[in-house]
Amino acid sequence: MRIRREKSILGRISDMSHKLVCMLVVPIFISLVLMIVYAIKYHNSIVRMETIISLKTVVTEDIPGSAWNIVSGRESISESNIYLEIRQVNETIEMISERTGAENRLSLTVASRTMQTLQNYVDLIRDNILDEVPVVENEKVLEEVRKVAELVDSMLGDYISQEITSTAKMSESLVIGVAITAILEVFIIIISLWVSNRAVIFTEKSVKEPIERLEEAAAKIAEGAFDSKIADTDVTELRNLTDQVNTMADKLKSMMEKSNLDAKKLRKAELRTLQAQINPHFLYNTLDAIVWKAEAGDKDEVIQLTSALSDFFRISLSSGADWIPISQEKKHIEGYLKIQQTRYRDIMNYEIDIPDEMGDYYILKLLLQPLIENALYHGIKIKRGGGKITVTGRHEEGNLVFSVRDTGLGMTAQQLNNLNERMKQGQPTVSEGGGGFGLVNVNMRIRLYYNLDDGLKIESGSEGTEVRFIVPCKKREEIFEDESISG
Repeated sequence: MRIRREKSILGRISDMSHKLVCMLVVPIFISLVLMIVYAIKYHNSIVRMETIISLKTVVTEDIPGSAWNIVSGRESISESNIYLEIRQVNETIEMISERTGAENRLSLTVASRTMQTLQNYVDLIRDNILDEVPVVENEKVLEEVRKVAELVDSMLGDYISQEITSTAKMSESLVIGVAITAILEVFIIIISLWVSNRAVIFTEKSVKEPIERLEEAAAKIAEGAFDSKIADTDVTELRNLTDQVNTMADKLKSMMEKSNLDAKKLRKAELRTLQAQINPHFLYNTLDAIVWKAEAGDKDEVIQLTSALSDFFRISLSSGADWIPISQEKKHIEGYLKIQQTRYRDIMNYEIDIPDEMGDYYILKLLLQPLIENALYHGIKIKRGGGKITVTGRHEEGNLVFSVRDTGLGMTAQQLNNLNERMKQGQPTVSEGGGGFGLVNVNMRIRLYYNLDDGLKIESGSEGTEVRFIVPCKKREEIFEDESISG
């Protein structure tokens, strides 16, 4: 019943909050709507007035001027634009009239009818010219055209005056509306503050502070924050519960620390075991290549292969050390690539671009060789015509950035998604198709030993695959210090 009561209180608080928001938002919304509506009306009125003003020049100057050119013989009726000008004026007046309220439409209606009279005079001028009436008669008609044009201009001016008056009234209405809305909003804000204050008082009385602290601490403990402690309370019925929750948090913290330590040790032991499982086929094939070279009398190749194989296994073991200098890691992959190039000379080329100045930094051993092995067996070897493996290393802003890129077959989007999912799950595997302990294990080792959220970044397409990782720079003394702390 207590849980239902708490939920009921929270529900009422939520409802009250929604009501307060609505009370505050509605006046604002109304005022915005009013302003938008009046702004649109004001804009339309301005557009109509600007359009009418543009007609005044046509009516008072262009049409009489065209009529004069016709009467004086400068232009013929067909050459003149007078009928086009009259038609445009009539169409514009009709359009503006449709968009104008009834109270301001009368001037435009009269102006439209007067424009018909103007057109009749122009028709008369045209007929007189066809009938070869003396120019004097057309000059009289021209004078009437000018008078009618002035009359239309006056009517258009009246319409503009009426629109200005209407716009002023709209402005007054807008001011009044905004003022009323502002007053209403102030009134609602006062009511909202009063209601909010009453709600806070009600909540303080309904939900006791010790229970809130207990709930907050319990939520943090549930999220893993075992250092969270509940302050002592003088509430008798909660004191024992508070002590028990604090004791539970201490025990959970100890158990989680022990569990994490045991899990780390177990996973490190598993990964060390995986490192030791060198693929025997690689050893067999390398020894076969050495025998074959010896039988062929290729002394130098035998020496190089034997030396490379010796370096490969010596660095792989490293007297049990987990961390080795980058110079050793570089030598390790050089030995591996020399051995593999002997076997796959026709299909594989390689390049190692790791500056010598990086050699003194320490790195977790056997990070690069599995990536190269993956590039060879899953990229170069299965591609027609072979390809190239490029290994690069850079020192950037306190980090070491390594990349293994191949021009092999590449992966499909589905294969890449599956691989990323396996790495995300962090399930180690003894092998991944072609030997070695695979990309998943390398990704897991990087995240575990370097305490990183992300390990390998893989990009793959039709032009090949690139595997990158970024780890912090570590000097020899840092490695020994970290091992002494963890050990």
